[in-house]
Amino acid sequence: MKQILQSVMIFVLIFAIFPGKSFAATPFVSAASAILMDQDSGRILFEKNANDVRKIASITKIMTAILAIESGKLKDEVKISETAVRTEGSSIYLKPGDHINLKDLVYGLMLRSGNDAANAIAEHVGGSIEGFVFLMNQKAKEIGMVNSHFANPSGLDNSENHFSTAYDMALLTRYAMQNKIYREISGTKSYKGWGNKNRLLTEKYKYCTGGKTGFTKRAKRTLVTTATKDHQNLIAVTLNGPDDWNDHISMFEYGFKNYDTTIVLDKGMIKAIKNKYLKDHVFIENQVLYSLTKNELGSIEVEYKLLKAQKDWKDKGNIPEIVGKAVVYMNKEPIRTVPIFYKYVYEEKKKEWFGFFIQLLTIHMGVKTDG
Repeated sequence: MKQILQSVMIFVLIFAIFPGKSFAATPFVSAASAILMDQDSGRILFEKNANDVRKIASITKIMTAILAIESGKLKDEVKISETAVRTEGSSIYLKPGDHINLKDLVYGLMLRSGNDAANAIAEHVGGSIEGFVFLMNQKAKEIGMVNSHFANPSGLDNSENHFSTAYDMALLTRYAMQNKIYREISGTKSYKGWGNKNRLLTEKYKYCTGGKTGFTKRAKRTLVTTATKDHQNLIAVTLNGPDDWNDHISMFEYGFKNYDTTIVLDKGMIKAIKNKYLKDHVFIENQVLYSLTKNELGSIEVEYKLLKAQKDWKDKGNIPEIVGKAVVYMNKEPIRTVPIFYKYVYEEKKKEWFGFFIQLLTIHMGVKTDG
């Protein structure tokens, strides 16, 4: 019995000293709410009270930034109003009557958390602060931020009707990170003398690629950051996090050690289809990525669900563009569904578009289509 106990103790000590990838501990975070999300797949890798509604302070400005970028007005010169410069809190010290490029205002918004910049952007893009707030809430609905409501473009605690959740802010960040200009601004360490307040980006974590800081007396410290290591992209959010820098590092390290972004369904032709009309003619348009542990790799299955073949499919032109769907399962639970396209129709549509373009070109040049 004594020998068995000694063997068990040795076994435990070995794994304590040399932990394997699948034995990495769940991260400890100080924040009241937190989440770690895989950016590519949207899978939640870690969460703590992620759907609790809380005040969010200046991470609000992620929404303000992406709306400004998507407005198509970044080259506009913005005249600064009295209302904008009277905004309380953090500032980039704008003056009434100044004319500032909208893109520069977005840099001041994201790097220095300028509340004056937030209001100036809102007035220019939305026509008024109220008009911009309407756009913020409209965009939140589009993204699926069901537990969020915005009352201002800066995150100030001047309304009880301004709140979100760690999960919703991760969704917003995932959406924003699809935009190249947002990624560039969010990941900039210094711009025209403005240093980025995100210390995770500037000094504390070499894999950090961007994010936004926040603080008010009621919200406390809030933080959104992104990080990339090898081919894996992660998003971390903390709300009311007294030790948020270390919270984010801890979550990122947990994600990078335990998970890997994996192609669970590749793009291209589907060779498994045997239907005589569809064989060698159907394909997946884009790769399906999902973040997996090593132990989960064997739990992935793919099922192809096709439309019932019709008699008129003998004429290939009658086969629809989408002929079914591919469902990806993990442990028998569906995690992704994507359409299956029919190649013949797909190619013909491109040919039709090209023919239409040539027709327009010949008309423009005065060439008759009948020669």
